[in-house]
Amino acid sequence: MIMSCSADKVQKVVFFGDSITAAGASDPSGYINLMRQQLDTTEYQLIGKGIGGNKVTDLEKRIEDDVLALQPDIVFVYIGINDVWHFYGPEGAVGTEIDRYEEGLRTLASQLKEKNIRTIFCTPTVIGEDPAFDGEINDELDQYAEVVRKVADETGAELCDLRKEMKDYLKEKNTQSQNSGILTSDRVHMNQNGNQFLAEQMLPYLD
Repeated sequence: MIMSCSADKVQKVVFFGDSITAAGASDPSGYINLMRQQLDTTEYQLIGKGIGGNKVTDLEKRIEDDVLALQPDIVFVYIGINDVWHFYGPEGAVGTEIDRYEEGLRTLASQLKEKNIRTIFCTPTVIGEDPAFDGEINDELDQYAEVVRKVADETGAELCDLRKEMKDYLKEKNTQSQNSGILTSDRVHMNQNGNQFLAEQMLPYLD
C-alpha cells in the first residue's frame, strides 16, 4: 500500500474531467477506484467529478460548485478529448478552438491557485490507438497536449503527461496497428488495462 507523508488530515483529491473521469470513479475497475485500493483511505479521499461530453468550457462553468466548494487539497484536471473530438463528430457537437482551450485552462489554473490548491494538469490521451489511422485528429490532439504542457509550466501547476506516456506505451505494444483494444474500448474510453495505466501514471503524484 502506498502511504503519504505524515499527513495531519485527510487529503481531499478531486479528479475534474469528462466521461473518462466519470467512468474512473463509477466503474469498479475505473482508475480512480484502482487508486483508492492502493492508498491509505485514512489519509486520502478521492472524489470523481467527471461528466460525459464535457469540454474545458464546461469545467469553467462548474468549477465553483464541483471543485472549489469541496475545498480540496489536490485537483487533477484531465480535459481535452472532447475539445478536439467534437470537431469531427458526433453530429451537432462543436469542438473548442485551441486559443479558447488555452484560455479555459488558464482560467482554471488561476482559480485553483487563488485557493492554494495543488493542481496537476493531465494531457489528453488518445482518439484512436493507431495514429496512422486517425492522423489528422491525433496531430491536432498533439497540439492541444502541448498547450496543456505550456499552461502547466507558465502557471506553476504540475504536469502529468498522459499523452506522451500513452503514445510511448502504444508505440511499443501496438505492433498490430490496432485502433482500440489495447488501452481503450472504443478508441477513447479506457478498458481495464487503460484504467490500470492511468492509475499507475497518477499514483506517484500522491506518494
